[in-house]
Amino acid sequence: MSDFSNNFWGWFIGIVTVAGVLACAWITHWMSGGRAEKGGETQPETQVETMGHVWDEDLTEFNNPLPAWWKNLFYITIAFALVYLVLYPGLGHFAGLLGWSGQSQYESEVKQAQAQYGPLYQKYAAMRIEALGSNPQALKIGERLYLSYCTGCHGSDAGGVVGFPNLRDNDWLYGGEPAQIKASILNGRRGIMPGWQAALGEQGVHEVTQYVLDLSHRPGIDEQAAEAGRDQYNALCASCHLPDGKGLQALGAPNLTDNIWLYGGSVEQVAHSIAIGRAGVMPAHKELLGEEKAHLIAAYIYRLSQ
Repeated sequence: MSDFSNNFWGWFIGIVTVAGVLACAWITHWMSGGRAEKGGETQPETQVETMGHVWDEDLTEFNNPLPAWWKNLFYITIAFALVYLVLYPGLGHFAGLLGWSGQSQYESEVKQAQAQYGPLYQKYAAMRIEALGSNPQALKIGERLYLSYCTGCHGSDAGGVVGFPNLRDNDWLYGGEPAQIKASILNGRRGIMPGWQAALGEQGVHEVTQYVLDLSHRPGIDEQAAEAGRDQYNALCASCHLPDGKGLQALGAPNLTDNIWLYGGSVEQVAHSIAIGRAGVMPAHKELLGEEKAHLIAAYIYRLSQ
């Protein structure tokens, strides 16, 4: 990345930009030629250069110049471009005389929004998340924040998709208490399911898959394979998912007995999870949202799951 942020590229962008503007000015000037004046009068029949194209013996294409109003519009845009490049960033590392940047404008808008809405967020931040669940205005704000920041992964209805949890079903990887939900939003989560293909082999993966599906009382299980997979499960999987398959929320290890599957519950999908593993990431939103907005989103999500 440093190769694209050194001084060479700053000079390169600046030179190419200036050259492009000057080229536009030259082309505009060149296109203005072709009509000569003599004695204050224009004489296109004898003075205008032709393009060398003749049709029907005497129909000649002349190199007439651009109309003055059109030409002047081009010159105005070129002048505007030069003024803009002096005042605003556009010439490589030159920041412009006004010192404007997208980051500074963003920070200014955030500061204005904080001044306007900050007291409202602070009001709700002082209330318990459980209490906010019965506050219609707080839930409406929490819903709008959720729709702005969370729908890309969890869906607009919070129903989730494959690989992204359903937030409405009260089945939680890291716990569904208000403080746990808020901690997930603020600090993020990183779930790692290692792959066991090398340790189990193809047959072992099949047997553990059958046993895991049997834990959720799935019909049509290969009972013999499930029984063979029990010992392998206890040796490799029970430390995270517990011997009874209920899962360990401190590690984000899912409950395997409720027939709710984050990555799909078909035989093939469960086998893939066991053989290859999974890696799920919930990004931290503490810096983006702050405590107060996360508090309202947590209240909205908590209410959905009740």
